[in-house]
Amino acid sequence: MDRKPYYQWRGITLYHGDSLEILPQLEAETFDLVLTDPPYLVSYSGRWGSELEPIEGDSDSSWVLPVFSQINRALRPDAFCLSFYGWPHAEIFLNAWRQVGLRPVSVFVLIKGRIGLGYYTRAQHEQAYLLAKGKPERPAPAISDVLDWANTPTVFHPNQKPLPAITKLVATFSNDNSFLLDPFCGSGTTLVAAQRCGVSAIGIEIEERFCEVAATRLSQQVLDYDWRALTQTEGDQL
Repeated sequence: MDRKPYYQWRGITLYHGDSLEILPQLEAETFDLVLTDPPYLVSYSGRWGSELEPIEGDSDSSWVLPVFSQINRALRPDAFCLSFYGWPHAEIFLNAWRQVGLRPVSVFVLIKGRIGLGYYTRAQHEQAYLLAKGKPERPAPAISDVLDWANTPTVFHPNQKPLPAITKLVATFSNDNSFLLDPFCGSGTTLVAAQRCGVSAIGIEIEERFCEVAATRLSQQVLDYDWRALTQTEGDQL
């Protein structure tokens, strides 16, 4: 790839740019796992104050099919893609996944400790589909499809996912020789989880403000724990 990495160290590479432009430059059938949290298509602007900028791509669904087509191309045969999604537009995501050849095989639910605002109901969870390309091997052991959100004290991104849950997912669906891809890596939580598990990874983020945060998080000293072993027990708090 001609593009210079924004960050690169010990098997973790971060690119600043648009996934629609960078994904086609990645070699086909390279990655063993995709774990990503794309825009939900809900025009999210958050409640942090008037200065919070909207999330790039959150008001436009035109990227969904071409991005997941490239994700499918980049995945090795018989591999998993684990993707969060916006439930108000579930049909857009499901139709795109099926159209490109990614088959839903399970759903993960992350339960939050706090109950959010709502209209018909008050939100307390988010979901991610486990998608299969071909027939990947089943993880051993299989984990529960319900995970604790486990809020962290430091919030780097308005849609940040909890590092303990993401680390558990990376540890479950990868091994020490795996190569992971996150085309919407935000503040780098998936990359930090990969780093903890000793997994090589590539992340892509369109907004430089979050690339800077991700690079800072990845550059911080990581204690030499066996994170993969720690995640084998249900309910571990990493």
